[in-house]
Amino acid sequence: MDTMGSRGSPARLLALWGLTRTVLLLWVLKVVVFPGPDVTSDVSGIYRGWYEVLRTGTFPLDDVTWQYPPAAALAILSPGLLPFLEYATAFFVLVLLADLATLALLLYAGGRPGLSRRGAWVWVAGVPLLGPTVYARYDVMVTAVAVAALLAGARRPRLLGVLAAFGALLKVWPAMLLLGVRRRSAWVSAAVTGVAVAGAFAVSMPGAFAFLDFQRDRGTEVESLGALVFHVARHYGWDGRVLLNYGSVEFLGPYVTWVSTGAMVLTGAALAWLVLWRLLATRFEPHTLADAAFVAVLMFTTTSRVISPQYMVWLVGLAAVCLCHRGSRMRLPVALVLVASFVTVLEFPLWFAHVVASDPLGIALLFLRNGLLVAATLLAARTLWRATVPRSLPPADLADHPRSPTKAPVSS
Repeated sequence: MDTMGSRGSPARLLALWGLTRTVLLLWVLKVVVFPGPDVTSDVSGIYRGWYEVLRTGTFPLDDVTWQYPPAAALAILSPGLLPFLEYATAFFVLVLLADLATLALLLYAGGRPGLSRRGAWVWVAGVPLLGPTVYARYDVMVTAVAVAALLAGARRPRLLGVLAAFGALLKVWPAMLLLGVRRRSAWVSAAVTGVAVAGAFAVSMPGAFAFLDFQRDRGTEVESLGALVFHVARHYGWDGRVLLNYGSVEFLGPYVTWVSTGAMVLTGAALAWLVLWRLLATRFEPHTLADAAFVAVLMFTTTSRVISPQYMVWLVGLAAVCLCHRGSRMRLPVALVLVASFVTVLEFPLWFAHVVASDPLGIALLFLRNGLLVAATLLAARTLWRATVPRSLPPADLADHPRSPTKAPVSS
């Protein structure tokens, strides 16, 4: 019997959600101070500044830290829906509501025949593992849209397309949800939605696509996979520096451009693998859509020049949708992602000073977190490939295969 689908599970899930989210709110509201840097300063300072600019009807044209697609403006402006609250408090409340909406979607989906509430458990347990950072960024809102899109997938492909396109205009990565989609209607609705929404922003607000220039110039962030090269190299005479650059803490100095280029090459290789998989895959089951999205986002997260802590909530959300399906084989990669989420809160914000200093503790934490992501990526990709791409028989064996046509014996 699936204990996670038992009758008492929704009540226990809601109780655990309420307890853990109360703790998260206490942290971001600073009723209880979480050790390390203040992760809420992005909301009270950067987001609030963007809010004031966006209210005037233009994007932050002179701010290189604005590196988001045009619909991100809606997330930044959303605290205006609660004018009776201070900006940061209103933002945290709206993130809480997006979190609750995601849980409601997973619970509803888990109650349908053939599905499970394991996904809801992954969401409830996975989000607080990331600490207060998860509520101090708008990524939970984006993840809620992505979860809704995947859960709509099989029954409402057009809605999947609409939500995936809208999510991509919030933060790009939800575009990868379409990877495993075979229904043309989903792609058409995604294209129409993307063009319509992007066009509306381009016409109504100057600077809708300025983020492309700002994003292009980013370097190697200290938490990324490629950054491990420089964390180690600093102990052997490398004379680069760690500075706040383009809104994140990055390495600057000799060979950084090479490593950043290498990361983009890896991302390109990941894209090539995904395209090859899509061309060869023939066995599609109900869970393949979610599994493919999980693998794609894992690949792009792991190879990114910037693996910010909030990126992990994308993976937690997609992992939750995977485990809503009883047939998904992603349990071990999901477990690795959850462990990596816990290690993430240790490296940021708890011991981020050790990461910036490249001392043994900081390097060990990054090797562990990024190693877990690499292992999850490789394992998930192999699992997806084996489950969906048929194995062709060697030519020598075709004549002996039971289904191979055989010639009738020639009578004398």
